[in-house]
Amino acid sequence: MKSSAFIIMKKLKILILLCAMSTGSKGQSLYFPPIEGNEWDTMSPESLGWCQERIDSLFNFLDSQNTKAFILLKDGKIVLEQYFNGHTQVSPWQWASAGKTITSFMVGMAQQDGFLSISDETASYLGEGWTICTPEQESQITIRHQLTMTSGLNDGVVNNHCTLDTCLEYLADAGARWAYHNAPYTLLDSVIHQATGQTLNAYTNVKLKTPTGMTGIFVPLEDDNVFFSNARSMARFGLLILNHGTWDGNTIMSDETYFNQMLNTSQSLNESYGYLWWLNGKPSYMIPQLQFTFDGPLFPHGPMDCVAAMGKDGQFINVVESENMVWIRMGESPDDLPVPFLLNDSIWEYVSTLSCLPDHVLEGEYDHGSLPVFYDAKSNMVKVLSPEKMNDAVLFNVMGQRIISVNSSDLLTGISMEAFSPGIYYLRVLTKDNQIQVFDFVKE
Repeated sequence: MKSSAFIIMKKLKILILLCAMSTGSKGQSLYFPPIEGNEWDTMSPESLGWCQERIDSLFNFLDSQNTKAFILLKDGKIVLEQYFNGHTQVSPWQWASAGKTITSFMVGMAQQDGFLSISDETASYLGEGWTICTPEQESQITIRHQLTMTSGLNDGVVNNHCTLDTCLEYLADAGARWAYHNAPYTLLDSVIHQATGQTLNAYTNVKLKTPTGMTGIFVPLEDDNVFFSNARSMARFGLLILNHGTWDGNTIMSDETYFNQMLNTSQSLNESYGYLWWLNGKPSYMIPQLQFTFDGPLFPHGPMDCVAAMGKDGQFINVVESENMVWIRMGESPDDLPVPFLLNDSIWEYVSTLSCLPDHVLEGEYDHGSLPVFYDAKSNMVKVLSPEKMNDAVLFNVMGQRIISVNSSDLLTGISMEAFSPGIYYLRVLTKDNQIQVFDFVKE
């Protein structure tokens, strides 16, 4: 983004708060489009305080990055939907590796239905000798290792998409090494087929697509099975994940243990990887083709609780429970990265600045809040993650009115919100290195 001043805006949840206070259930505050037809309720960007010029900047950036489709949902409703370069609402497009998340979901469904356990040896379904490892080495590999990219099979072979036994050679014990290896993942399709007696497409039709109104199909392309659908089907899947596997009151995935494991750190090697899902907000991450561990979150400009499906050329599903938000992007990419996480973060930089803050809060030069502030509802306190790095702060309400001034000692202990009404608040802080940052939070 060209501007040096940007602010991460989050949690504009007035409608969610009203629904939560009246129903006590987050899921009931979500809208779900009908399973049949093209109806999908919308929400105006203005109702969220989003600036048209910032929406235009987002769309211009997306257009410059060879985007074909972008949809953003808030509370399940469409806030932004834009198509580029001749793409339309009904145009199919590949999910690439973002489709891995469908396979992950379907493995969970097969376990829920009693067809398999992810602790089972892969050979129980693919047969002994599905690799060229020794029987002892092969027997270590389980379905869970396939889900977590920890099979130990050599991803450095000439074609790591190849699923022939001759391409699947031992490199490390299962569970000892994380590597983004397509072939063991792709073979989960055969595991599902052998376990359920149904092809992946047939099982997905019954268990996922029909109850959610999704369309699309897995298509064999060389060594891979690639899912194709329109953009709204991608958004439907994101909405299902946002609501913990339940669609408009119909619980599709009832196995809460598996669902939670799918969207949390699955092994100690790559903290930012679940069961074929990417996780933000973790202390470190690994990326495909490298055996290095990088410090910090995967998407610095995105919410820390974001989980994402990501595929080559920038096929993205971002799900953020704290904001009741889903956004998806389909298209091509200027780079050739197998998982273009930098592009995903760049889009978050624009999405996170869509809101227009009140003028009183926007005095001076600002940076985004890299030292997280959060509201703890149990203690009714605003807490600062690294208070020793801050000098003082000012608290504003949603109208931009100054509420209180906060000194450094208050930041250490937390700021009591006991006397303030529910709503959106902004905390403008001065850091020790004289940088001004703005955070937003919602008191429920």
